[in-house]
Amino acid sequence: MKNNLFTLLLAGAFCISCNGTGNNAKPVEETSPSVSEAAQEVKADSVTVYEHDYIVKVGDVAPDFTLEMLDGTKFTLSQNRGKVVMLQFTAGWCGICRKEMPFIESDIWQKHKENKDFVLVGIDREEAKEDILPFIEQVGTTYPIAMDSNGDVFASYALRGAGITRNILIDRYGKIVMLTRRFEEQEFKELVERIDNMLE
Repeated sequence: MKNNLFTLLLAGAFCISCNGTGNNAKPVEETSPSVSEAAQEVKADSVTVYEHDYIVKVGDVAPDFTLEMLDGTKFTLSQNRGKVVMLQFTAGWCGICRKEMPFIESDIWQKHKENKDFVLVGIDREEAKEDILPFIEQVGTTYPIAMDSNGDVFASYALRGAGITRNILIDRYGKIVMLTRRFEEQEFKELVERIDNMLE
């Protein structure tokens, strides 16, 4: 019995040394992802999910789409290559969207709406046109709004059902250069500055 117990203890000590505490083991910091990396990238159902539930990241080519606008025209993202594009996912049921949108209107749209190299499109998620129109009138914005009635375009950028408001800034080559979530003063200020600099 004593011999068996000794054998088990010896085997356990050997296993511990193999898993990172022995002299031949690599330090933990070399084998484990950093906290920030772990927070920014996880696997869920074979889809890589990044910070704030995005499934795209900075540097990716923005997924293409075509949506109908409130005025009945069509908007296709890939047809705007060569321009700086900002997408804003929004909805009337989103209180923080209502808070952010007037600032997008005043600090971004009114400043750059005459610039032929800039495109701003609000994308209303999962609402009928008859609900979107009074919402836009209430918040007092004038920038173009597209209708993502089934949420499929949103789901090509973030987990379906994830929260909004969120903004996606895309460069002239169609690559994502900034992703925002919620409406944080410093982040919004950085977004405004990025757009200003890209349009200089």
